[in-house]
Amino acid sequence: MAALPLKEQTHFVLVHGACHGAWSWYKLKLRLESAGQRVTALDLAASGIKTKAIEDVGSFHEYTEPLLELLVKLPPDQKVVIVGHSLGGLNLALAMEKYPEKVVAGVFLTAFMPDITHKPSYVVEQYSARTPASEWLDTQFAPFGSVNAPLTSMFFGHKFLSSKLYQLCPIEDLELAKALIRPSSLFIEDLSKAKNFSKQGFESVPRVYVVCDEDLAIPGEFQRWMIENGGVKDVMEIEGADHMPMLSKPNELCDCLLHIASKYT
Repeated sequence: MAALPLKEQTHFVLVHGACHGAWSWYKLKLRLESAGQRVTALDLAASGIKTKAIEDVGSFHEYTEPLLELLVKLPPDQKVVIVGHSLGGLNLALAMEKYPEKVVAGVFLTAFMPDITHKPSYVVEQYSARTPASEWLDTQFAPFGSVNAPLTSMFFGHKFLSSKLYQLCPIEDLELAKALIRPSSLFIEDLSKAKNFSKQGFESVPRVYVVCDEDLAIPGEFQRWMIENGGVKDVMEIEGADHMPMLSKPNELCDCLLHIASKYT
């Protein structure tokens, strides 16, 4: 797809998914910057090169703090396009809820996308209910937190990475992931107690969903269910993309984001 000409530079903020970090955007960051855009790929708490461990993160809000802090520090006249991948869609939603005036558009890249009718945990709970335990393969889960605030950590296994997430990626990117992924959490227990997102906050920001049709982790059928459930009208699709389109289809994803920026900025 051909992107419309951008009148001015767009600031893209890239939010990774569970167990990943800013490193997962390395191909896309280069391409967007080469197209003249400003890009911030950040590590959420206990991710990437952050020193904190997931066991030291007490809530989803705390996990999201690096993104929220970035938005707070933006100059008053500056807005961003936030791209949330996979679990990062929920971090994106929290940021849109708290600082809607800072976000031009929220892009859900084969990501969990909540609604305003149910608890923030709803889509992840639905996903878990529809995903047999056997589908997680060698992914490891373990309890952490306190009696009053229990959480469950999650660490993708090598079989899960290769067959569910990276099956269409270059083998080098799979090896990079094996070396760099870290334990994370879906934060279902915490999100189930959180307030619903609102029409005035989260839903007031334009939302775009990007479908990846070869995704075996969050299948296309579930992606489209979330689109319908969330009432999103602006939907784009990257053909031949697995769960990691920033690595398997970086050129197509770059074109997609430039098109979105040209439409909303």
